[in-house]
Amino acid sequence: MNVRNQLEQREVQILSPYACMSAQSAGRRLPEEPCPVRTAFQLDRDRILHSKSFRRLKHKTQVFLSPEGDHYRTRLTHTLEVSQIARTVARALSLNEDLTEAIALGHDLGHTPFGHAGERVLAEFVPGGFHHVRQSLRVVDKLEKDGQGLNLTAEVRDGILKHSKGRGPILSDDPSVLASTLEGRVVRLADIIAYVNHDLDDARRAGLVSSRDIPEHLLAALGGRSARRIDTLVRDMIETSMAAEGREILLSDGVVGAVEDLRDWLFEHVYREESVDCEFMKASRMLRELFQFFTDEKALRAHGGRRLAGDPLSVSVADFIAGMTDRLALKLYQQLFLPQPWKSL
Repeated sequence: MNVRNQLEQREVQILSPYACMSAQSAGRRLPEEPCPVRTAFQLDRDRILHSKSFRRLKHKTQVFLSPEGDHYRTRLTHTLEVSQIARTVARALSLNEDLTEAIALGHDLGHTPFGHAGERVLAEFVPGGFHHVRQSLRVVDKLEKDGQGLNLTAEVRDGILKHSKGRGPILSDDPSVLASTLEGRVVRLADIIAYVNHDLDDARRAGLVSSRDIPEHLLAALGGRSARRIDTLVRDMIETSMAAEGREILLSDGVVGAVEDLRDWLFEHVYREESVDCEFMKASRMLRELFQFFTDEKALRAHGGRRLAGDPLSVSVADFIAGMTDRLALKLYQQLFLPQPWKSL
Protein backbone atom coordinates (compact mmCIF):
# COMPACT_ATOMS: atom_id res chain seq x y z
CA MET A 1 0.00 0.00 0.00
CA ASN A 2 1.51 3.36 -1.03
CA VAL A 3 1.05 6.80 0.56
CA ARG A 4 -1.77 7.76 -1.78
CA ASN A 5 -3.77 4.67 -0.81
CA GLN A 6 -3.32 5.52 2.87
CA LEU A 7 -4.54 9.08 2.28
CA GLU A 8 -7.56 7.80 0.37
CA GLN A 9 -8.44 5.44 3.23
CA ARG A 10 -8.06 8.27 5.73
CA GLU A 11 -10.56 10.36 3.74
CA VAL A 12 -13.17 7.60 4.04
CA GLN A 13 -12.58 7.45 7.78
CA ILE A 14 -12.74 11.15 8.62
CA LEU A 15 -14.74 12.96 5.92
CA SER A 16 -18.48 13.45 5.72
CA PRO A 17 -20.42 10.81 3.77
CA TYR A 18 -21.43 13.70 1.48
CA ALA A 19 -17.83 14.65 0.73
CA CYS A 20 -16.23 13.73 -2.60
CA MET A 21 -13.63 11.05 -1.94
CA SER A 22 -10.48 11.14 -4.04
CA ALA A 23 -10.62 7.43 -4.79
CA GLN A 24 -14.14 7.84 -6.19
CA SER A 25 -13.24 10.55 -8.69
CA ALA A 26 -14.83 10.19 -12.11
CA GLY A 27 -11.30 10.45 -13.47
CA ARG A 28 -9.44 12.46 -16.05
CA ARG A 29 -10.09 13.08 -19.74
CA LEU A 30 -6.85 11.26 -20.57
CA PRO A 31 -6.04 8.21 -18.40
CA GLU A 32 -2.73 8.43 -16.56
CA GLU A 33 -0.85 6.56 -13.87
CA PRO A 34 -1.89 7.79 -10.38
CA CYS A 35 0.69 9.58 -8.26
CA PRO A 36 2.05 7.28 -5.52
CA VAL A 37 2.12 10.01 -2.84
CA ARG A 38 -0.68 12.46 -3.73
CA THR A 39 -4.39 11.94 -4.16
CA ALA A 40 -5.99 12.94 -7.46
CA PHE A 41 -7.20 16.25 -6.04
CA GLN A 42 -3.85 17.07 -4.44
CA LEU A 43 -2.25 16.54 -7.83
CA ASP A 44 -4.79 18.84 -9.50
CA ARG A 45 -4.14 21.55 -6.92
CA ASP A 46 -0.39 21.32 -7.53
CA ARG A 47 -0.78 21.43 -11.31
CA ILE A 48 -2.84 24.60 -11.05
CA LEU A 49 -0.49 26.21 -8.55
CA HIS A 50 2.54 25.63 -10.79
CA SER A 51 0.83 26.75 -14.01
CA LYS A 52 1.79 29.88 -15.93
CA SER A 53 -1.80 31.10 -15.98
CA PHE A 54 -1.91 31.02 -12.17
CA ARG A 55 1.25 33.11 -11.90
CA ARG A 56 -0.11 35.67 -14.34
CA LEU A 57 -3.05 36.41 -12.03
CA LYS A 58 -0.76 38.60 -9.91
CA HIS A 59 -0.78 41.21 -12.68
CA LYS A 60 -4.47 41.09 -13.59
CA THR A 61 -7.06 43.60 -12.42
CA GLN A 62 -9.53 42.80 -9.67
CA VAL A 63 -11.39 46.13 -9.43
CA PHE A 64 -8.90 48.94 -9.94
CA LEU A 65 -6.96 49.01 -13.20
CA SER A 66 -3.25 48.25 -12.69
CA PRO A 67 -3.25 49.77 -9.19
CA GLU A 68 -0.01 51.40 -8.10
CA GLY A 69 -0.73 51.08 -4.38
CA ASP A 70 0.85 48.06 -2.72
CA HIS A 71 -2.26 46.95 -0.86
CA TYR A 72 -4.94 46.76 -3.54
CA ARG A 73 -6.17 43.31 -4.49
CA THR A 74 -5.29 41.67 -7.76
CA ARG A 75 -6.89 38.62 -9.33
CA LEU A 76 -4.26 36.49 -7.56
CA THR A 77 -4.93 37.82 -4.06
CA HIS A 78 -8.66 37.44 -4.72
CA THR A 79 -8.06 33.80 -5.61
CA LEU A 80 -6.06 33.21 -2.43
CA GLU A 81 -8.78 34.80 -0.29
CA VAL A 82 -11.42 32.62 -1.95
CA SER A 83 -9.27 29.57 -1.26
CA GLN A 84 -8.81 30.48 2.41
CA ILE A 85 -12.54 31.00 2.98
CA ALA A 86 -13.51 27.87 1.08
CA ARG A 87 -10.99 25.70 2.92
CA THR A 88 -12.23 26.96 6.29
CA VAL A 89 -15.78 25.99 5.42
CA ALA A 90 -14.79 22.66 3.88
CA ARG A 91 -12.81 21.67 6.96
CA ALA A 92 -15.65 22.63 9.31
CA LEU A 93 -18.12 20.54 7.27
CA SER A 94 -15.68 17.61 6.89
CA LEU A 95 -15.59 17.98 3.13
CA ASN A 96 -12.60 17.27 0.89
CA GLU A 97 -10.29 20.21 1.47
CA ASP A 98 -7.92 19.27 -1.35
CA LEU A 99 -10.74 19.28 -3.91
CA THR A 100 -12.05 22.56 -2.53
CA GLU A 101 -8.62 24.17 -2.76
CA ALA A 102 -8.02 22.95 -6.31
CA ILE A 103 -11.32 24.42 -7.53
CA ALA A 104 -10.71 27.70 -5.70
CA LEU A 105 -7.20 28.13 -7.10
CA GLY A 106 -8.36 27.39 -10.64
CA HIS A 107 -11.67 29.22 -10.74
CA ASP A 108 -10.44 32.49 -12.31
CA LEU A 109 -7.59 31.31 -14.57
CA GLY A 110 -9.50 32.45 -17.66
CA HIS A 111 -9.95 36.06 -16.59
CA THR A 112 -8.86 38.69 -19.08
CA PRO A 113 -6.65 41.72 -18.50
CA PHE A 114 -8.62 44.67 -17.08
CA GLY A 115 -11.21 42.45 -15.42
CA HIS A 116 -14.74 42.23 -16.74
CA ALA A 117 -14.11 45.11 -19.16
CA GLY A 118 -11.76 42.84 -21.10
CA GLU A 119 -14.29 40.04 -20.94
CA ARG A 120 -16.97 42.24 -22.52
CA VAL A 121 -14.65 43.28 -25.36
CA LEU A 122 -13.75 39.69 -26.27
CA ALA A 123 -17.42 38.74 -26.17
CA GLU A 124 -17.97 41.20 -29.05
CA PHE A 125 -15.57 39.31 -31.33
CA VAL A 126 -15.84 35.62 -30.45
CA PRO A 127 -18.70 33.64 -32.05
CA GLY A 128 -20.97 32.49 -29.25
CA GLY A 129 -19.52 35.08 -26.87
CA PHE A 130 -16.76 34.93 -24.31
CA HIS A 131 -17.03 34.24 -20.59
CA HIS A 132 -14.18 33.89 -18.13
CA VAL A 133 -15.73 30.72 -16.67
CA ARG A 134 -15.63 28.85 -19.96
CA GLN A 135 -12.18 30.32 -20.63
CA SER A 136 -10.93 29.06 -17.26
CA LEU A 137 -11.96 25.56 -18.28
CA ARG A 138 -10.36 26.05 -21.69
CA VAL A 139 -7.12 27.11 -20.02
CA VAL A 140 -6.86 23.93 -17.94
CA ASP A 141 -8.13 21.66 -20.73
CA LYS A 142 -6.30 23.02 -23.79
CA LEU A 143 -4.10 26.06 -23.33
CA GLU A 144 -1.74 25.28 -20.47
CA LYS A 145 1.50 23.41 -21.11
CA ASP A 146 1.74 24.62 -24.72
CA GLY A 147 -1.60 23.17 -25.75
CA GLN A 148 -1.51 19.94 -23.75
CA GLY A 149 -3.66 21.18 -20.86
CA LEU A 150 -3.43 20.07 -17.25
CA ASN A 151 -5.65 16.97 -17.56
CA LEU A 152 -7.55 17.70 -14.35
CA THR A 153 -10.18 15.49 -12.75
CA ALA A 154 -13.84 15.81 -13.70
CA GLU A 155 -14.75 17.18 -10.26
CA VAL A 156 -12.27 20.07 -10.40
CA ARG A 157 -13.27 20.92 -13.95
CA ASP A 158 -16.95 20.89 -12.96
CA GLY A 159 -16.31 23.16 -9.97
CA ILE A 160 -14.44 25.67 -12.10
CA LEU A 161 -17.22 25.71 -14.69
CA LYS A 162 -20.01 26.18 -12.13
CA HIS A 163 -18.48 28.79 -9.81
CA SER A 164 -19.92 31.96 -11.33
CA LYS A 165 -23.16 33.65 -10.29
CA GLY A 166 -22.99 36.90 -12.26
CA ARG A 167 -25.69 39.17 -10.88
CA GLY A 168 -28.14 36.31 -10.50
CA PRO A 169 -29.27 34.67 -7.25
CA ILE A 170 -26.46 33.51 -5.00
CA LEU A 171 -28.36 30.35 -4.13
CA SER A 172 -30.15 28.34 -6.78
CA ASP A 173 -32.49 25.35 -6.96
CA ASP A 174 -31.39 24.67 -10.54
CA PRO A 175 -28.99 21.71 -10.47
CA SER A 176 -27.67 22.62 -13.92
CA VAL A 177 -25.95 25.74 -12.54
CA LEU A 178 -24.58 24.12 -9.40
CA ALA A 179 -21.41 22.08 -9.09
CA SER A 180 -21.96 18.35 -8.78
CA THR A 181 -19.94 18.29 -5.53
CA LEU A 182 -20.53 20.10 -2.26
CA GLU A 183 -16.92 21.25 -2.46
CA GLY A 184 -17.66 23.07 -5.71
CA ARG A 185 -20.71 24.69 -4.13
CA VAL A 186 -18.61 25.91 -1.22
CA VAL A 187 -16.26 27.67 -3.68
CA ARG A 188 -19.23 29.27 -5.44
CA LEU A 189 -20.27 31.00 -2.19
CA ALA A 190 -16.72 31.64 -0.99
CA ASP A 191 -16.12 33.59 -4.22
CA ILE A 192 -18.81 36.17 -3.49
CA ILE A 193 -17.96 36.32 0.22
CA ALA A 194 -14.41 37.21 -0.74
CA TYR A 195 -15.10 39.77 -3.43
CA VAL A 196 -17.90 41.79 -1.81
CA ASN A 197 -15.66 42.27 1.21
CA HIS A 198 -12.29 42.92 -0.39
CA ASP A 199 -13.78 45.10 -3.14
CA LEU A 200 -15.47 47.23 -0.48
CA ASP A 201 -12.21 47.38 1.47
CA ASP A 202 -10.30 48.51 -1.63
CA ALA A 203 -12.98 51.07 -2.49
CA ARG A 204 -12.61 52.58 0.99
CA ARG A 205 -8.82 52.57 0.58
CA ALA A 206 -9.24 54.43 -2.72
CA GLY A 207 -11.52 57.03 -1.15
CA LEU A 208 -14.50 56.12 -3.32
CA VAL A 209 -16.73 55.30 -0.35
CA SER A 210 -16.58 55.54 3.42
CA SER A 211 -18.17 53.53 6.22
CA ARG A 212 -20.85 56.22 6.49
CA ASP A 213 -21.98 55.50 2.92
CA ILE A 214 -22.79 51.84 3.53
CA PRO A 215 -26.52 51.32 4.19
CA GLU A 216 -27.28 50.77 7.86
CA HIS A 217 -29.21 47.55 7.32
CA LEU A 218 -26.16 45.96 5.67
CA LEU A 219 -23.88 46.97 8.55
CA ALA A 220 -26.40 45.60 11.03
CA ALA A 221 -26.76 42.30 9.18
CA LEU A 222 -23.13 41.69 8.24
CA GLY A 223 -20.90 43.87 10.41
CA GLY A 224 -19.07 47.14 10.16
CA ARG A 225 -15.55 45.84 9.48
CA SER A 226 -14.29 43.51 6.77
CA ALA A 227 -13.05 40.86 9.21
CA ARG A 228 -16.39 40.96 11.01
CA ARG A 229 -18.36 40.57 7.79
CA ILE A 230 -16.27 37.62 6.63
CA ASP A 231 -16.65 35.97 10.04
CA THR A 232 -20.44 36.50 9.93
CA LEU A 233 -20.73 35.01 6.45
CA VAL A 234 -18.41 32.05 7.02
CA ARG A 235 -20.08 31.11 10.29
CA ASP A 236 -23.52 31.49 8.76
CA MET A 237 -22.61 29.20 5.86
CA ILE A 238 -21.22 26.57 8.22
CA GLU A 239 -24.11 26.70 10.68
CA THR A 240 -26.86 26.82 8.04
CA SER A 241 -25.28 23.95 6.09
CA MET A 242 -24.91 21.91 9.30
CA ALA A 243 -28.59 22.51 10.05
CA ALA A 244 -29.31 20.91 6.67
CA GLU A 245 -27.35 17.86 7.94
CA GLY A 246 -24.46 18.68 5.63
CA ARG A 247 -26.39 17.64 2.55
CA GLU A 248 -26.46 21.15 1.08
CA ILE A 249 -24.33 24.31 1.13
CA LEU A 250 -26.51 27.20 2.24
CA LEU A 251 -26.70 30.67 3.70
CA SER A 252 -29.59 31.77 5.90
CA ASP A 253 -32.35 33.82 4.25
CA GLY A 254 -31.44 37.07 6.03
CA VAL A 255 -27.75 36.78 5.26
CA VAL A 256 -28.12 35.82 1.61
CA GLY A 257 -30.42 38.80 1.08
CA ALA A 258 -27.89 41.13 2.71
CA VAL A 259 -25.04 39.80 0.55
CA GLU A 260 -27.07 40.32 -2.63
CA ASP A 261 -27.93 43.86 -1.49
CA LEU A 262 -24.25 44.58 -0.79
CA ARG A 263 -23.27 43.25 -4.22
CA ASP A 264 -25.88 45.49 -5.89
CA TRP A 265 -24.70 48.48 -3.85
CA LEU A 266 -21.11 47.86 -4.97
CA PHE A 267 -22.19 47.79 -8.61
CA GLU A 268 -23.82 51.18 -8.22
CA HIS A 269 -21.22 52.93 -6.07
CA VAL A 270 -17.93 51.24 -7.00
CA TYR A 271 -17.86 49.10 -10.15
CA ARG A 272 -19.77 51.68 -12.23
CA GLU A 273 -18.44 54.78 -10.51
CA GLU A 274 -17.37 57.28 -13.16
CA SER A 275 -13.72 57.65 -12.14
CA VAL A 276 -13.32 53.86 -12.17
CA ASP A 277 -15.37 53.19 -15.26
CA CYS A 278 -13.68 55.80 -17.45
CA GLU A 279 -10.34 53.99 -17.18
CA PHE A 280 -11.95 50.72 -18.19
CA MET A 281 -13.53 52.46 -21.19
CA LYS A 282 -10.02 53.43 -22.28
CA ALA A 283 -8.81 49.87 -21.70
CA SER A 284 -11.72 48.53 -23.74
CA ARG A 285 -10.81 50.68 -26.74
CA MET A 286 -7.23 49.54 -26.42
CA LEU A 287 -8.18 45.85 -26.39
CA ARG A 288 -10.43 46.30 -29.44
CA GLU A 289 -7.47 47.70 -31.39
CA LEU A 290 -5.23 44.89 -30.21
CA PHE A 291 -7.81 42.31 -31.24
CA GLN A 292 -8.10 43.77 -34.72
CA PHE A 293 -4.31 43.89 -35.08
CA PHE A 294 -3.87 40.24 -34.12
CA THR A 295 -6.49 38.99 -36.58
CA ASP A 296 -3.49 39.00 -38.89
CA GLU A 297 -2.21 35.50 -38.14
CA LYS A 298 1.39 36.42 -38.95
CA ALA A 299 1.25 39.18 -36.34
CA LEU A 300 -0.35 36.81 -33.84
CA ARG A 301 2.40 34.22 -34.21
CA ALA A 302 5.15 36.84 -34.27
CA HIS A 303 4.09 38.06 -30.82
CA GLY A 304 3.76 34.64 -29.18
CA GLY A 305 0.21 33.64 -30.04
CA ARG A 306 -0.65 30.26 -31.50
CA ARG A 307 -3.42 28.43 -33.33
CA LEU A 308 -4.75 25.16 -31.98
CA ALA A 309 -6.01 22.68 -34.54
CA GLY A 310 -9.59 23.39 -35.55
CA ASP A 311 -9.88 26.75 -33.77
CA PRO A 312 -11.20 29.79 -35.67
CA LEU A 313 -8.72 32.66 -35.79
CA SER A 314 -11.00 34.78 -33.57
CA VAL A 315 -10.82 32.16 -30.81
CA SER A 316 -7.02 32.02 -31.06
CA VAL A 317 -6.80 35.81 -30.81
CA ALA A 318 -9.14 35.76 -27.81
CA ASP A 319 -6.96 33.11 -26.15
CA PHE A 320 -3.89 35.29 -26.70
CA ILE A 321 -5.45 38.47 -25.36
CA ALA A 322 -7.22 36.76 -22.45
CA GLY A 323 -3.89 35.34 -21.34
CA MET A 324 -2.25 38.77 -21.17
CA THR A 325 -1.60 40.59 -17.93
CA ASP A 326 -2.65 44.22 -17.65
CA ARG A 327 0.94 45.41 -18.02
CA LEU A 328 1.65 43.23 -21.07
CA ALA A 329 -1.44 44.57 -22.83
CA LEU A 330 -0.39 48.14 -22.03
CA LYS A 331 3.18 47.48 -23.19
CA LEU A 332 2.09 45.86 -26.46
CA TYR A 333 -0.33 48.66 -27.22
CA GLN A 334 2.39 51.22 -26.65
CA GLN A 335 4.82 49.35 -28.90
CA LEU A 336 2.33 48.76 -31.69
CA PHE A 337 0.30 51.96 -31.81
CA LEU A 338 2.20 54.79 -30.11
CA PRO A 339 5.23 56.50 -31.62
CA GLN A 340 8.48 55.53 -29.95
CA PRO A 341 11.35 57.96 -29.24
CA TRP A 342 14.13 57.62 -31.80
CA LYS A 343 17.14 55.72 -30.48
CA SER A 344 20.37 56.83 -32.06
CA LEU A 345 23.03 54.26 -32.87
